[in-house]
Amino acid sequence: MGRKPPKAVSASDKTEKTAAERGAMLATPSLVCYPTEPDPPQLVPGRADRAWMDATSDRFAYRCTPLSIANASGWEILSPCSFTATWNGGPQKEDIHFVPIGGELDLTRRIVSHFGYGIVTFHTGYLFRTSPGWGLWCRGAPNAAKFGIVPLDGLVETDWLPMPFTMNWRFTGPGLVRFEKGEPFCFITPVPHGWLDAIEPVVRPLEADPALKSAYEAWSADRADFNVRLAALEPGAVAEGWQRHYLRGETPTGERSDFHVAKRKLKMPRPDKER
Repeated sequence: MGRKPPKAVSASDKTEKTAAERGAMLATPSLVCYPTEPDPPQLVPGRADRAWMDATSDRFAYRCTPLSIANASGWEILSPCSFTATWNGGPQKEDIHFVPIGGELDLTRRIVSHFGYGIVTFHTGYLFRTSPGWGLWCRGAPNAAKFGIVPLDGLVETDWLPMPFTMNWRFTGPGLVRFEKGEPFCFITPVPHGWLDAIEPVVRPLEADPALKSAYEAWSADRADFNVRLAALEPGAVAEGWQRHYLRGETPTGERSDFHVAKRKLKMPRPDKER
């Protein structure tokens, strides 16, 4: 890939880069969405919230910043209707039965049993095109479980493919599942698939990087001290509740990353003004 990782800057450095400046440091890939039908499913930025995260005590699940960032790191394609799907456990296409909810809708244009074997297939309604070397990771919405059925991930080479792809879900066993109108059935995230084969992971002793080792040891000591104070109900630790180094994007020694984000809000797809 040829690009050196960005250097951390001191917390005392008041000239933190804006989102636009950080973006300029990277080559911004393109994502063009071509509707293949007059009324394609709605395509919206991923949402950081999850009902199960809301239900945790004091919403503590949101203290794990990587969770909410993953939830919002892509675009959702929403189900255009509510329906149920029932699988009797057989291998044939006809072994899955669909029933629309809230009206007589033609599901076959959008949701079908194409492969059999308990697999439900959604047509996305779009032909996607990405920059050279970039593809789309297609999956279910991150950190969102659905009882009785699981999304099947796919990495699609949308930098050359002249046709749309489908999103597939597979029953975990015979039974009935329900999808609601507006529920995401596909979640797409651009990834540099053309670069992945060039990455060679290296296992290296931590001692080989004295600065990183020092930062790790500082974090480890700080974490252990905080946990001891919290267990002893020390007022300062209790008031703090949890450490926020990751949330702030800084190490215990005060170094910050140029690319840290505590919240992510992707752009809504827009009409092409260049036409």
